[in-house]
Amino acid sequence: MKKALLYILFAIAPISAAKSQDYSGVYKFRYDYVMVEGTIDVVEYDGGKDIVFLPCSQVLEKRQVSDDQIQKVNNKKDCKSGGHEQQRGIQDPFGGTLIDVVGRQRLNCGVSSGFAGFAYVDSGGDWQGFDVSVCRAVAAAVLGDPDAVEFIPTTGKTRFTALASGEIDVLARNTTWTFSRDVDLKFEFVGVNYYDGQGFMVPKALGVSSAKELDGATVCIQTGTTTELNLADFFRSNNISYEPVPIETNAEAQQQYLAGACDVYTTDASGLAATRATFEYPGDHVLLPEIISKEPLGPMVRHGDDEWGDVVRWTLNALISAEELGVTSANVEAMAAGSDNPEVNRLLGNEGDLGELLGLDPNWALRAIAAGGNYGEIFAKNLGSETPIGLARGLNSQWTDGGLLYSPPFR
Repeated sequence: MKKALLYILFAIAPISAAKSQDYSGVYKFRYDYVMVEGTIDVVEYDGGKDIVFLPCSQVLEKRQVSDDQIQKVNNKKDCKSGGHEQQRGIQDPFGGTLIDVVGRQRLNCGVSSGFAGFAYVDSGGDWQGFDVSVCRAVAAAVLGDPDAVEFIPTTGKTRFTALASGEIDVLARNTTWTFSRDVDLKFEFVGVNYYDGQGFMVPKALGVSSAKELDGATVCIQTGTTTELNLADFFRSNNISYEPVPIETNAEAQQQYLAGACDVYTTDASGLAATRATFEYPGDHVLLPEIISKEPLGPMVRHGDDEWGDVVRWTLNALISAEELGVTSANVEAMAAGSDNPEVNRLLGNEGDLGELLGLDPNWALRAIAAGGNYGEIFAKNLGSETPIGLARGLNSQWTDGGLLYSPPFR
C-alpha cells in the first residue's frame, strides 16, 4: 500500500467557511491505495464542498483531480460532526472489504473445521485442500502472497454469522447456493466451484443397496445445512421414516458413525467420499446410488460489497478459464510473455486493462494461477483419481468435456 498525502482543492466558487475534521482513512486514487492520517479541512462553498487534506498541517503532495478520479472506499472514523458526510468527489459505498484486506495485508477466509480434500491441516501444520486453494488464489491476486491468509474454521451453524459480522472476508466452505441464502440471508455467491449432490454412506454389513431400504434407520446429519431439509423431503416422499442424530462437524459425524451411533451418514457425495477415504478400512463402507439433491457449492461474500465480490468472482473464473485455455502453474510465466490467443493475453495482463477495472494490477490473475494451478490442477491435487478420495471430474469437467464448468469470457 502506498502511504501518501493527497491534496484536493477546487477553486470554483467563493469559500464561505472551513472547518477541520478527523477524516483518517484509506482512499482509492486511480487504482492506487492511499493512506491518509490526520485532520482534513472541509471547505464549504456555494453549491457544495471541497476537501483539503492537511495532516500535521503540512501538504506533502498536491494533485488536482476530477470527481470521477477519486473514490473514498473506506472510512476509519466518522466526521467529528457525526455521521458520514457525502463530500464532493467522494463516495462512501457499502463495505470496502478490498480496502480492509489490503490495509491489514491479510485475507480472512472461513473454511470447514476439518474436511479431507477440501480444508484440513496437514502434518506440517499447514492448511491444504480444494477450498483452501481458492482462498490462496484470492490472496495471491490481491496481496501478491498466497500465504497471506488466516484460515478461520467454521461449522454449519457458525459460518454465516462469521461472514455477516465481518470476522471473515470470504466463506469458502462447501456451502450450497440456495435462494434463501442468497436473498434472505443477504449473501452473494460469486460462482460455483463444485457441483455436488447429497448422498448416503452405510456400513457394508448393513446389507442395503438403496436409500429406499433405510426405513427406520438412524441418520447422522449436520445441523444448519441443506441436508436436513433434503433428508426430510426424501424420506417423506418415499413414505419411510428415520431418526436423526444431530452433529455439528464432519469430525463429529465420522466419530459417531464409526461408533455405531447412527446407521447412515448423509451429506454431499464429495464429502462422503472424502470422509470414507480417512477410514482405516474404507472398503467396509459403501455409498448408496441415490443422489437426492442439487448442491452447487461456491464461495460467498456479503451482499452490497460489489467491488470485493468482483475480485473473488473473477479470481475463481480465472482459475476455470486458465484450464480451458491451457494455462498452468508450470507455463503461466512463459505464456504471460505473449500468446497468439488474445483471451490468454487479456487474462494474464498482457493486453487490456482488466486488472485496473478490478482495482488490481495487471498481473493479478497470473499470481492466482501460479499460486496453486488452474482449476484442473487444484481438483487433481486435492480430490482427483490419484488421491485417496478418488473423485472423477463428472459434472465438474469443463463444458468442452461435457461438464458444467464454464467461465464468462475475459474481455
